[in-house]
Amino acid sequence: MAKAREGQSAGDELAFVRAVLRAERDAIEAVASQLEATQIEAALAILERVAKAEGAVIVAGLGKSGIIGKKIAATLASLGVASHDVHPSEAMHGDLGRIRAKDCLIALSFSGETEEIVALAAIVRQDNVPVIAITGGGDGNALARLADVNLSLGAITEATELALAPTCSTTATLALGDAIALALARRRSFTADDFAKHHPGGTLGGLLRPVVDVLRFRVGQNLPVVREDVPVAEALQLGESLGRRPGALLITDDTGRVTGIFTDGDLRRLVVKDAAKLAQPIGTVMKRGPRTLSDTALVRDAVRLMREHRQDEVPIVDEQGKPVGMLDVQDIMAMRVVQNGGAS
Repeated sequence: MAKAREGQSAGDELAFVRAVLRAERDAIEAVASQLEATQIEAALAILERVAKAEGAVIVAGLGKSGIIGKKIAATLASLGVASHDVHPSEAMHGDLGRIRAKDCLIALSFSGETEEIVALAAIVRQDNVPVIAITGGGDGNALARLADVNLSLGAITEATELALAPTCSTTATLALGDAIALALARRRSFTADDFAKHHPGGTLGGLLRPVVDVLRFRVGQNLPVVREDVPVAEALQLGESLGRRPGALLITDDTGRVTGIFTDGDLRRLVVKDAAKLAQPIGTVMKRGPRTLSDTALVRDAVRLMREHRQDEVPIVDEQGKPVGMLDVQDIMAMRVVQNGGAS
């Protein structure tokens, strides 16, 4: 077991960690600066052709590159492109059946000379499967010579003077893989709605759900909706008759369009200021022209509105401006897609 060096301080360790992070940052910047447009265009053309043909993008690497390959394949899959990783050694013992003629192979090898990866690329090329290589250096290595496109990372030095483990090279490979995946999604006009189909769970899935799917308070069920000429006290009684209700009443005009909102906070301020106004029409004390969301909006739109305007209750309306329901900040917080709500 390696022994800690004597005399090292917390400041020394912090400086060391920062140096490693900066080395990896510099590696990504170096790759970004030396990539060529023709390389990127050729790689994207292959990937787009495979996606249109409903083929799969196979990603293969060995060792640390294999781990990076799994992440690149996962990123592609989350962006709507069928993709999975294949272990190059297992491929030689039966897993070649996972690769079809309409697929393509992204082969990862920083040296470009990894025996198993080169062998896999050579075999699939015999079946006219296109190969995209990601290697270090130029086009002179064995894998680059086999590939239809070689995305060269350039000369990269691993972090620290020892350079014992793949660090900068794997970080640069991962970053390039992510960039290619996102460029392909952009090229295919991949939308947030498309993304939601592949992320039904977790925070991402929650933010991309239709807002109407998470409504707890709905018109005709448990959401009080009153007209502007109804006295405040009567409107409050209507709300109480529905049992559990949101922290606000919706107010509509003669056509049924939402024109205002009256929150529990408004009620408290009204009672403190002049309780006699409880007999007045609610239209005279409501907040006119509240910010609303369309019933076609997503949860993320509601989160943005609540954060930007500190609004705890958001009326949901149809295309005619008529109320569909009310989204309460507690509904959003229960989904764990935000930490804090707004203020009514």
